[in-house]
Amino acid sequence: MSLSKNDYDTDISTWSPSGRLFQLEYANEAANNGSATVGVKGKDHVVLVALKRSPVAELSSYQEKVFLIDEHVGLSISGLVADGRVLARFLRTECMNYRYLYDSALPLPKMADILADKHQKHIQSAAKRPFGVGLLIGGYDRQGPHLFQTIPSGDVFDFKASAMGVRSQSSRTYLEKHFATFTEVSLDDLILHALKALASATPEGVELTIQNTTIAVVGKDTPFTVLNEENSRKYLEGFKLNPEDRVVVNEEDEDETLQEQPLDIEE
Repeated sequence: MSLSKNDYDTDISTWSPSGRLFQLEYANEAANNGSATVGVKGKDHVVLVALKRSPVAELSSYQEKVFLIDEHVGLSISGLVADGRVLARFLRTECMNYRYLYDSALPLPKMADILADKHQKHIQSAAKRPFGVGLLIGGYDRQGPHLFQTIPSGDVFDFKASAMGVRSQSSRTYLEKHFATFTEVSLDDLILHALKALASATPEGVELTIQNTTIAVVGKDTPFTVLNEENSRKYLEGFKLNPEDRVVVNEEDEDETLQEQPLDIEE
């Protein structure tokens, strides 16, 4: 009797004969199909930009995708926003506990390890499900700026630049072409690079605006700050992606497992 895929995807702890966890693959797809988000790291700063989903009705608002965790760190998400909020609240609690015990900010590498353990706890029990969200964590500590990417399996990567979400392969292609200059440019230019990478992932005819784009910055002498409309306006008003910077990628050719593998620009 032949067995189908459905015989092995009823819970997260059931392995298929080929060694796959289908529930985890479904969670990865949820992260891959979220609206795009981009993170770039410069010499002293990290910039996170995110494209918010269009509201389903004219009376509804855009969903926020960038969250403040502590004064030295924040994150953007791709995937299920509700799951992202749960993880953001979890990390805020960990930061507060660390400050209470040690009177200092939680180091970014330790935070990444804590988050990886949190993901693992949700894929080791049939009573739970994986978080269907990927995170880009940007922060600054004693070691300098950090940009981490997490995926539902609990893998955590340290990047110089990265992108997640639907059509994000175009953004990654842009980042691979320009990341070597990020440590030499000003903060304003770093933000523009992030916006150009994000614009590469937008469908034709969709422009980045104050309403659908979030910009956040953290770095040396700069606490994590989500730019308000007034500060975002100087970057987004009149912003146009040069035709030579747009990379068209056939979605059918885009590797579905890209977010499980580090890019060439990984540190």
